[in-house]
Amino acid sequence: MPAPPGRPPRTPPTKPGLHPRNRHAGVYDFQTLLKASPDLGPFVLRARHGGPSIDFADPAAVKALNRALLVEAYGIRGWDLPPGYLCPPIPGRADYVHHLADLLAADADGAIPRGTRIRVLDVGLGASAIYPLIGHREYGWSFVGSEFDAVALDAAARILAANPGLGQAILLRRQTDPNAVFRGVVEAGERFDLTLCNPPFHGSMKAVRAAAQAKWQKLGRGSDRPLRNFGGQDVELWCEGGEAGFIRRMIAESVDLRDRVRWFTTLVSSSASLPAVHRALRQVEARDIRTVAMAQGQKQSRFVAWTFLEAEARRSFSSKA
Repeated sequence: MPAPPGRPPRTPPTKPGLHPRNRHAGVYDFQTLLKASPDLGPFVLRARHGGPSIDFADPAAVKALNRALLVEAYGIRGWDLPPGYLCPPIPGRADYVHHLADLLAADADGAIPRGTRIRVLDVGLGASAIYPLIGHREYGWSFVGSEFDAVALDAAARILAANPGLGQAILLRRQTDPNAVFRGVVEAGERFDLTLCNPPFHGSMKAVRAAAQAKWQKLGRGSDRPLRNFGGQDVELWCEGGEAGFIRRMIAESVDLRDRVRWFTTLVSSSASLPAVHRALRQVEARDIRTVAMAQGQKQSRFVAWTFLEAEARRSFSSKA
């Protein structure tokens, strides 16, 4: 797609701050993406820099881009979402996975543990199953994904069924208690090298709507726009107590699994939540607490990791025991 006549093309934007192993750190190669997923074609337009892009405010365009990225980078076929379900930004999700690999590597003299012997629990899998898909394709890890929403769980199962071999590496479990995190999901004696989570951010649906309205006003768009350009069901967007409340419940339940999980982790979207999270971790006497910063351009994020195991116990830890 050439630049307008008489106007030199600008340098396309990059995504600084992403992890060095992140496949999506550079500019999207739309020519390659279109070959991998022709369905992206109708959504490609010419950006201000003169190169191809999509309208990131269009949920259908964002989903089509995600589908193309998953085919091209990870060989994932048949990826789709039910209408209105959360469509994750893949570069940021991949960053979390790569930083988790570094967390494990720090307990293994810098070598990233790979293969299905590494077991990961994804709390709140979502319809996209994005973390297990990326984690298995990049590092060969095995996953258990828990999910309260039956529609989301069915959608994730369809994605796995469309990709031979994934159903053996990624197990799906229904969480029947909306107030539980690990209870009812982790089986007796079961062990995990990692847990990960992207908790609901808001404390009420009213807060979700207010945030969405403020976003569209800032962008100069109409108020009839969807709640989020990447979708999201109620259970994905808000919970009692918001992000900090959910994480506090997770921390409280993690005590019962103190000897059966090497590292617990969760995304923390708001830096304002960190003091409460760290205070809760000190109260349960976590042995090691780490906050790992992540960035994608101007967007700042982070995850918090904690463990009840000493360094030597982490080095010798086996989730297969």
